[in-house]
Amino acid sequence: MAGRLEGKVAVVTGGCSGIGLATVRRFAEEGATVVVGDLADEAGEALAAEIGGAYVHTDVASKDDVDRLFATAVEKYGKLDIAFNNAGISPPDDDSILDTDLDAWRRVQEVNLTSVYLCCKAALPYMLENKRGSIINTASFVAVMGAATSQISYSASKGGVLSMTRELGVQFAREGIRVNALCPGPVNTPLLKELFAKDAERAARRLVHVPMGRFGEPEEMANAVLFLASDESSFMTASTFLVDGGISGAYVTPL
Repeated sequence: MAGRLEGKVAVVTGGCSGIGLATVRRFAEEGATVVVGDLADEAGEALAAEIGGAYVHTDVASKDDVDRLFATAVEKYGKLDIAFNNAGISPPDDDSILDTDLDAWRRVQEVNLTSVYLCCKAALPYMLENKRGSIINTASFVAVMGAATSQISYSASKGGVLSMTRELGVQFAREGIRVNALCPGPVNTPLLKELFAKDAERAARRLVHVPMGRFGEPEEMANAVLFLASDESSFMTASTFLVDGGISGAYVTPL
C-alpha cells in the first residue's frame, strides 16, 4: 500500500547513513516530504535532491542547530507531522565502565540522549499547534537488557531515550501526539561494519545471541519506523517497539 505518508512533513536526524538513510528514502517513497539533519553536508545535499526534500547541517547536541532544523521544516513546508530522532554514536572508547573515561561518557550522552531531548523539545510545540504528530526515538535492545559487549555510556543513553519516550508518550497522548521508541537489535550499518573491521571477535559475540542468526538490515528498521510514523499505528504510544531478530526474547540461542 503506497502513499501511507502522503502529504506529511517529516524530520529525520542522522539521515545520511544507516537506519536514517533507509528511513529517509522509505518515507519519500510513501509520499512524505523529508527534511534531513546531519553533519555530512555533501551527502545530505545530494540526498535532499534525490528525494525532493531539504537538508540542514545539524549538530544534534546543539540546541541552536536543532531548533533551526525543525524551524526550517515548518517554514519551508508549513507544518511538522513526523520526527524521527535517530542520530547517535557508538565510539570505541565507550567500553567497560572501568575503561571509559568521563569525556567519552559525556560525549555519548550528549549525542545519544541530550539530542533526543532537544529534538522532542523542538518538535512538540509545532505538533501541539495541529493536535497531531508522531515522534519516533531510536533507542536499542540494550535499553531493555544487558549487552553482550559492554558500552556503558551507549547502553545508559539508550535506556534514557526509552524512559523519556514513555514519559512523553503518556504526557501528550490526549493532545493527539504519539511518541514511540524504536529498539533495534544489531543492524548491518556502517557502525557495525566498522566494529567488524576493528574487532571481529567482539562483533561475532553479538551475532551468536541473535536467534535469527543474522544482523538486521537498515531497510527492515525503516519499515518499522514507517509503521510507527503512519496512521497504521494510531493506537500506539509510549511503546517499546523491538525489532531485534528475537534477541530480547531468547534465553539460550541455538547454534
